[in-house]
Amino acid sequence: QVQLVESGGGLVQAGGSLRLSCAASGRTNNIYAMAWFRQAPGKEREFVASITWSGGSTSYADSVKGRFTISRDNAKMTVYLQMNSLKPEDTAVYYCKTRSYWGQGTQVTVSS
Repeated sequence: QVQLVESGGGLVQAGGSLRLSCAASGRTNNIYAMAWFRQAPGKEREFVASITWSGGSTSYADSVKGRFTISRDNAKMTVYLQMNSLKPEDTAVYYCKTRSYWGQGTQVTVSS
């Protein structure tokens, strides 16, 4: 099994920044990629960004391109999501995912 623990969420004003972290532990030797998803109240969970563990190839949802950056630290088995120019519509619970494993989520609230 793989355990994922997110951190870094909080309350920020529109235009501000936050950095989320997701630390992986357990059977991490077969991790190919990690991703961030988010779920706003009353909405379905949606893809935000992903990164491959070896080559570092990234992919982003159109709604966050140019504002969010995903990165990873192989030694720490941690993936990050740097979120800049935050908007109220970015308010959601952000989840880290790898294979079939999900973290518990971290709340991001952006005030207008």
